[in-house]
Amino acid sequence: MIIYINNQFHYETENLVRLFFPNDKINVIRELPEERPQPLVTALTEVKADCTQVYVSVENGDFFAEDRSTVTPSEDMEKDTERAIALCLYGLLVRLTGREQPWGILTGVRPIKLFRRLSEKYGEDYAKSYFTDQLLVSQEKTNLSALTEKHEKKILSLSKPRSFSLYVSIPFCPSRCSYCSFVSQSIESAKKLIDPYFELLLREIGATARIAEECELRLESVYIGGGTPTTLSPEQLSRLIGALRDSFDMSTCREFTVEAGRPDTIDREKLIAIRDGGVDRISINPQTLNDDVLRLIGRRHTAQQTLDAFALARELGFRHINMDLIAGLPTEKVDSFTATLDKLCKLSPESITVHTLAMKRSSRLTLQGKELDTIAESPAAGMLRYCEGKLISEGYHPYYLYRQTRMEGNLENVGWSREGYDGIYNVFVMDETHTILGVGAGAVSKLKKPASEQLERIFNYKYPYEYINGFDELLRRKERVREFYAELAEYISQICL
Repeated sequence: MIIYINNQFHYETENLVRLFFPNDKINVIRELPEERPQPLVTALTEVKADCTQVYVSVENGDFFAEDRSTVTPSEDMEKDTERAIALCLYGLLVRLTGREQPWGILTGVRPIKLFRRLSEKYGEDYAKSYFTDQLLVSQEKTNLSALTEKHEKKILSLSKPRSFSLYVSIPFCPSRCSYCSFVSQSIESAKKLIDPYFELLLREIGATARIAEECELRLESVYIGGGTPTTLSPEQLSRLIGALRDSFDMSTCREFTVEAGRPDTIDREKLIAIRDGGVDRISINPQTLNDDVLRLIGRRHTAQQTLDAFALARELGFRHINMDLIAGLPTEKVDSFTATLDKLCKLSPESITVHTLAMKRSSRLTLQGKELDTIAESPAAGMLRYCEGKLISEGYHPYYLYRQTRMEGNLENVGWSREGYDGIYNVFVMDETHTILGVGAGAVSKLKKPASEQLERIFNYKYPYEYINGFDELLRRKERVREFYAELAEYISQICL
């Protein structure tokens, strides 16, 4: 797909086209060649004295359609012009493909953040009408946004100007799932890296804790993720959790999560190490309880192992267990997915996170050419619709929501929980509420200026071998945290008054 454009709105235009053609390579050009390329999207603007004229066309073989719009002067001409292009283009792409998008022209990953901003400024009714009328979001997704935002708001109010959360990366897995694009390596290929990586990770934890203490930061939540943290031994898990407790002031920590994840990595000794370390939330992630689908996606465990791991965690006293599902896995039918959800509801976990398959470029499924559905409605849409009805009827509510590029059916990921069991780290990190300090390979520290949208990132090395080789440089980069809070000292003191 070629996009011919003469303005600065190429990024949003490209993202909108990708909603309809998720597997196509998209090229943006500024000049048309003599031989007109196919298929072609044209998005042109002409600035005049009293308005901006928008022209959009779509052509693909015998199909040709065009639309025009006039943008009159406003407080935010750039935003209004961008939306005018999107509205014209969306209508033409719907005509071409016969497929509407549940989130309309909205391509951002944080729709709840936008909904909250509109609600706080103009009221919830305005936010809803803006979503449906100006962004063409379906009524179903607009209502879901409003419900999610109400629950998110309670969590966001807990954050203070010097609050932060901690992310700990364990980038190893027993095997690599075919849909995975995270920075993780299988134990078979990276076994020799685990011990040296782990020792350096403990050093980074200590250094990060000293910085947090000097900056007088308040720890709100800890999340140990990956990868699969339970690829570590029981002894390593005990040392890791102990190092966190010894290094950081945990007195203000509201939630401590370990993503146990893969049932084939869970055993009694590891769960005891996690429990005795004071972790109050774990995640056991089946993704599906269909053994045929599990084998296809490279998960080396069975549905029964998931059920056994859950039962063991309950036996050992865990009272907040999250379970993850993925809608839209290859070959999974709607009835198979709903059967999985029904079984999980019978287990009654405190929270269930429902992801939609996202075909990232680096995942094996994408590299092998698995196609996303381009029919009028993806089967994943029916799966999520069933989830919403079933989970609400079972006493769960949506507490956070986010989207990713190249998602099956252009849908969303939603965290559902029972009252009092919302995963607060998930909300803090997705809303970008406060600073996140990340330790380990692939972790990103996000330094947030309170009461603003200003965010600064510090990247750790991506892969374990890079992390090991560049550890001294990594610690040097982290000194920027001290500088950041020194620069904000007076500002934070004022807003704390």
